[in-house]
Amino acid sequence: MQFKTIDFSKYSSFKIGGIVDVALLQNNFENINDYYLIGSCNNTLIGPNPPKLMMLDKQYDYIKIENDLLKIGGATPSGKIASFCKKHNITNFEFVSHLPGKLGGLVYMNAGLKEFEIFNHLEYITTPNGLKRKKEINFGYRFTNIHEPILEAAFELEYGFSREKVAMFKTMRVNQPSTPSAGSCFKNPEGDYAGRLIEAVGLKGKKVGNMEFSTEHANFLVNHGGGTFEDAVYLINEAQKRVFEEFGIKLELEIIILDTQTKTLF
Repeated sequence: MQFKTIDFSKYSSFKIGGIVDVALLQNNFENINDYYLIGSCNNTLIGPNPPKLMMLDKQYDYIKIENDLLKIGGATPSGKIASFCKKHNITNFEFVSHLPGKLGGLVYMNAGLKEFEIFNHLEYITTPNGLKRKKEINFGYRFTNIHEPILEAAFELEYGFSREKVAMFKTMRVNQPSTPSAGSCFKNPEGDYAGRLIEAVGLKGKKVGNMEFSTEHANFLVNHGGGTFEDAVYLINEAQKRVFEEFGIKLELEIIILDTQTKTLF
């Protein structure tokens, strides 16, 4: 098995983490259950004690039109998908340019912007165990029950790229900070917003070390430079604790914490 050495303080969008040898998933699928599969770590907080990590090899970075379907490899970056669709006048993917990550991660968490989600036009995924159709997958808001590597996903092919949608999605993102973060820290509870709840309990702008719940958008935990894993976890737990005590709502993480010795409240 081949490995790639990654410095997560540079690789992850949080800019937190150590130097780790990450296994590359190529064509040998033996023992893959011993590893945690990562992508570009745009929604991931890497701790000092991560599990054994694996990522898809570059052979899974591709886009092709085949049998009236758009087929995308699991390691394909969202920016590449957006550019391909614009070039070939393909619609339904205008929103992905505003969702940093790779295709496998986008499908795994059913990423999206409001009602525009990656599963809306999905046909099937391909995993080491074969093909799995959309109707066989349990999915919902930022959730799927997929527990295996997504090697490829196939989507409905529909033409008519929309510049209006591109402009709309850009507007939807204007209030989000550019400071290093992992995107939305918590999922929005049904009928409410995590950012509103965090602000309501006095944590908007709360800073510990160089980690802070952003003054621009309270549901973004940002790293002002040199922020630590421990400070990030402290703020996460503090938000969960205060919101539960004040409103009885359990804030569920949208980011993924990878550390074998760390737990959050919920």
